[in-house]
Amino acid sequence: MLAAAVVLAAVFGIAEVRPPAAPAKAAGAAPATAQVERTAAVCPQPLQGLTGSTSLTAYTPPGTGSATGGAGWLSDAAAPATPPAAPTAGASAPANPAPTATPAPTGSAAPAAAPDKAPADAKLTLAKPGTPVTGPATNGDAAPGTGAVATGALAPGFTVTQTTVVTEQRGQGLSGLTCTPAGTSFWFAGASTAGDRVDYLSLVNTEATGAVVDIKLYGDKGPIENDASNGIAVAPGSSQSVLLPTISKGAVTDLTVHVVVRSGRIGAALHAADGNKGADWIPASTEPASTQVLPGLPADTSAARLVVWAPPEDDADLKIQLSGKNGWFTPAGNETIHVKAGQVAAVDLGKITREEVAGLRLSPSDDKHATPVVAGLRVDRTGSNGKSDAAWLTGSAPVGARATVADNRAGAATLFLTSSGDAATVKVTASAGSGGGTPATKEVQIPAGGTVALPAPEPAGLNGSFALTVETTSGGPVVAARMLAIPTKDVPMFTVQALRDDHSTVKVPQAAQDPGVVLR
Repeated sequence: MLAAAVVLAAVFGIAEVRPPAAPAKAAGAAPATAQVERTAAVCPQPLQGLTGSTSLTAYTPPGTGSATGGAGWLSDAAAPATPPAAPTAGASAPANPAPTATPAPTGSAAPAAAPDKAPADAKLTLAKPGTPVTGPATNGDAAPGTGAVATGALAPGFTVTQTTVVTEQRGQGLSGLTCTPAGTSFWFAGASTAGDRVDYLSLVNTEATGAVVDIKLYGDKGPIENDASNGIAVAPGSSQSVLLPTISKGAVTDLTVHVVVRSGRIGAALHAADGNKGADWIPASTEPASTQVLPGLPADTSAARLVVWAPPEDDADLKIQLSGKNGWFTPAGNETIHVKAGQVAAVDLGKITREEVAGLRLSPSDDKHATPVVAGLRVDRTGSNGKSDAAWLTGSAPVGARATVADNRAGAATLFLTSSGDAATVKVTASAGSGGGTPATKEVQIPAGGTVALPAPEPAGLNGSFALTVETTSGGPVVAARMLAIPTKDVPMFTVQALRDDHSTVKVPQAAQDPGVVLR
C-alpha cells in the first residue's frame, strides 16, 4: 500500500509540475468545429448480366477547410491485409451459418493503404475535390460488394453512387443508390415476396472482423419468425445475398425488414424487382420516428403504394399529407392510416400527385400519442406504351448544411426540394463533369411546406457525369431527392435517391486539465 501511495504521489506531482499545453479556449467554451479526416462507405454487390451494366461514381465537393493531402478510392470488398482482431466474448459467429446466405467470392486481400495513397488494386481513384470519377463495377454474377474510402482533403462530403441499367424483360429497370457507411441497424419498408417480386438483401463486410447478422421481417400479421434469418455469419471481406422468399415463410405482399448486426459492422442494401413492372434498390430509412418525410414524388406518378410499420409497443394513427407547390395539404380519400402494433399496414394512393411534384409526410393524428414508425413508398411511372418502371422512397433526414449526390447525366436529372418547416433558400451546385466542364450554381427559393422541382443545373461544356450539391443557406429544414430518368427501349426507366447531410464536420469539445480525476 505504501508503494502504491508513493507511485500515485509521483504521478500526481509530475502532472502538477508539467501540465499539458493550455487549451485554445477556456473551459466551458463552445465546441470547436473540425473537418472529418476519413470517410468510408459500402456499396452492395453490383447487378450484372448479359443485358445489365453497373457503374460507380465517386465525388468530393470542394471544401473551405485547411485539410490537405489524402486519397479517395474504391476497391472490391476484400478482407484487409492485417489479421482480424479476436472476437469479443459472446460475439463469435455460429459454426453453421444460415444456408440461405451464400458468400460471394471476394478475391485476394487488399494491401494496407497509407492515408495519402490508394491501394495498388483500387478499381477507381479520386484525384481531387470538385471533379467526379466514374467507372464500371466488377462484372460477373458473383461479383463482391465495394468498399469506398477517402482521407484528408477528400474525406469531407465524400460520396459514391451505384447505378445499374437492366434491359431484359424480367427485372428491367434503372436501379440506383447512394452507398452508405457500415453500421449495425438498417430499416427497409416496402419489400415483398408476393406475385412476381424477387427481393433480396445484400450484406457486405469490409471490416477486419467478422459480423453476425439477424434479419427481422414484419408483415400485416406481425413478426415473421424463421430460424434461418438469425445468426447469419458474414466473414471479413465477404459479400452475401439473402433472398427474402427463403426466410419469409410464404408470400407476403408488404414487408418491413430490419437488419440487426449482433457483432461487427456491415453495409446492407435491399433490391426489389417486380417482373417487367420495374426494379430498384429500396433505400434504407431513417430510424423509427413519429414524423417521417419522404421527398421525391414525380409529377407523372401513375401509381403509389405506402407501407408503414409500427413498433410492438403501440399502435400508430398517422395523418397523410402532401407537400405541393404552395404548402402542405391533405389528399382527399387518403387522409389517415392506422397501423397496429408490431404490424405493417399499406394503402394504394393511386395517382396521388395529380400532375404536380410532391413530398409526403406522415405525422401523428394526435400529438399526445406519437408513435415512432418506419415508412416506404413505391412510386411507378408508366409510358404511353404501357411499359413502366418503379422506384422506392423512404423516410429521409434533412440535407442540413450540405448534401451531395453523384452520377447525374445530361438532361436526365431532376431535383425535388421540400421545405418541411419555414420558407428556405438553398444553393444548388453542379460540379465539373467527369470528363470536363465548368461548375454551375443556382439559388432556389422554397415556400414553407412547399416542394419545388427543377431540372438540375448542368456545368458548361459538360463531358461525362457530374455531381449535384445542395446547401441550405437560410430557413428550412429542407429534404431533397434527385430523380435520374434514362428512358431505355421505350421503358421510362428512373430511380430516385434522397440527399442526406454529409456530416463533413464534427464538433470537438474543449478539454481542461483536472488533476482531481486521479482521486475519483
